[in-house]
Amino acid sequence: MLRDIYQLLGSWKSSSRRKPLILNGARQVGKTYALKHFGQTSYKKIAYLNFEKDEKLAQYFEGTLDPKQLIKILSIHTEVDIEPLHTLLVLDEIQECPKALNSLKYFCEDANEYHVVAAGSLLGVKTAGEKGFPVGKVNFLHMYPMTFFEFLVALGQEKTCRFLEEYHTYEPIPTPIHEKLIQLLKLYFFIGGMPEAVAEYVKNESLNVVREIQLEILNAYEKDFAKHAPFNEIMKITTVWKQVHRQLAKENKKFIFAAIRKSARGRDYEDAIQWLSDAGLIHKSFLVESPKFPLSAYADSNIFKIFLADVGLLGAQGNLSPQTVIDGDLLFTEFKGALTENYVAQELIARRCKEPYYWASEGIAEIDFLIEEDHEIYPLEVKSGPSQKKKSLIVYNQKYSPAKLIRATTMNLKHDGDIYNCPLYLISRFPFKS
Repeated sequence: MLRDIYQLLGSWKSSSRRKPLILNGARQVGKTYALKHFGQTSYKKIAYLNFEKDEKLAQYFEGTLDPKQLIKILSIHTEVDIEPLHTLLVLDEIQECPKALNSLKYFCEDANEYHVVAAGSLLGVKTAGEKGFPVGKVNFLHMYPMTFFEFLVALGQEKTCRFLEEYHTYEPIPTPIHEKLIQLLKLYFFIGGMPEAVAEYVKNESLNVVREIQLEILNAYEKDFAKHAPFNEIMKITTVWKQVHRQLAKENKKFIFAAIRKSARGRDYEDAIQWLSDAGLIHKSFLVESPKFPLSAYADSNIFKIFLADVGLLGAQGNLSPQTVIDGDLLFTEFKGALTENYVAQELIARRCKEPYYWASEGIAEIDFLIEEDHEIYPLEVKSGPSQKKKSLIVYNQKYSPAKLIRATTMNLKHDGDIYNCPLYLISRFPFKS
């Protein structure tokens, strides 16, 4: 399946600042497939090593970290002549071998003519506190579940995707195309962006099998907690993980620790939440009381929402029925709009590779997302259907007078005074420029 990461990998290959690359991302988002495809299509050869599948590989890095010596050894092991420029060396699941991770420093300093990519699903949690991380000696990319546009391409809707990517006005999209896209978006809300689930739907169009795959992925994640998390944090990590869909189903989607248990405090679960974040399984959106540059400086680290990395997994976690795909706009309003807000967070993060923020004003109004772009802060209000309510945007406008007020709904493109309506399927283009 065609992924946006291929273009980013191509830019890395040709960059004058190229260093060994670390590709981060949660398990099963397609990192291994993407790197193998990139190696096979962009290089003469690929030398692939997986430290999780072959534990003996770590022994090669015990004796030496000299890149020239390692190239000789790994060429023998893989039976691939690893050549500068023409061979992609892939070190997969590198978190299982800290010394291999450390070797990237020496590849950068002494042998940068070799093209080396390291990938890891739990790199953030496995290397926390490890000495020897190659700070400043590597490039980074992050891979996310498939976006809605990638989903369209996987379903054979390349022309539709290209049409959206090239659309540059606030004129309404032709009604038949708009209605078609709303139906495809409903499918995406259920299926999500995990490549195995998408591939299964493309092959058999069975939502029931898609749900089986999603539940298997969720189960595999929970097994990772037991296998890789600190022993004293496993129960807390599991508890937080199972709370996400319940917390998002509340009217106020702020994460409430007392909802876990009455005596729970934020600091008791801080490490558990950070573990899930480092593993790429959740995203946090922090409250900003004063929308000023930079938003990160005005965020309250104690007040936040938590979203899952994939909207399809969120629906599976909440046992959402496949019937919702055909029941009108029910899918957009389930869990009090949790799926819709999670989808928007997922799309915005995949485009910007950074966590979002939101704004609230003493229980009077709430803006779901604040986005910094082009030295502007744009308020984005998300509605779980064709709602035209705009109280929060009006309150925000009275306080801060932003350049644009943007509302994301299932309605078509529309410019109504100061408010710009952006269809949910176009949210990755936010802020839509007329």
